[in-house]
Amino acid sequence: MGMKVYGLTKTTNVARVLISLEEVGAEYDVVPVDFATGEHKSQAHLIRNPFGQVPAFQDDDVMLFESRAISRYILRKYKSNLLREDDIKEAALVDVWVDVEYGQYNTPASSICYNVIVKPMHGEEVDLEVVDTNLEKLKKVLEVYEARLSQCKYLAGDFISFADLSHVPCTYYLMLTQYKSVFDSYPHVKAWWEAIMTRPSIKKVFDIMSA
Repeated sequence: MGMKVYGLTKTTNVARVLISLEEVGAEYDVVPVDFATGEHKSQAHLIRNPFGQVPAFQDDDVMLFESRAISRYILRKYKSNLLREDDIKEAALVDVWVDVEYGQYNTPASSICYNVIVKPMHGEEVDLEVVDTNLEKLKKVLEVYEARLSQCKYLAGDFISFADLSHVPCTYYLMLTQYKSVFDSYPHVKAWWEAIMTRPSIKKVFDIMSA
């Protein structure tokens, strides 16, 4: 049995796992989970992910959930340098900026995307007050990123790492909205994003997400 990713390729957390898989050149299958029929809350899926969410991940007898943990597992299994685990200082910096992505960046960025992209798809009205509030939160985060990226090319240092790639799925959707122009005010952040997008793994996953 090979690696299986349970979920929908258009979701950000599934895409995060796919990026790690593409980075290491692993073979894998994506097993769709039908949210419309409530499959994510079925007993079979709850065994894979007890919170009834995606992704879930299986590698032979290893079953995992939580996209960042899954991604780390994949990168460790294939001894990828994206975690920088051969250098304790660099590895710590990767951990720091992965935590920042999760705790500071992802929340406002995903809230904007949800309101602007997902709500209209379901015939719901965009809550502009929520969007504006989260846009201001995102700008404050980007100010920190701009200062950091004025000192080094990538977040953990002058090397690309999982900390950078973990930002990709949510930023992909942000760039499909009118709020993509927020990056224009932060030239180092914009250059960082443009550098990330040149990676073959990212291009491949973008194609998968947009299919």
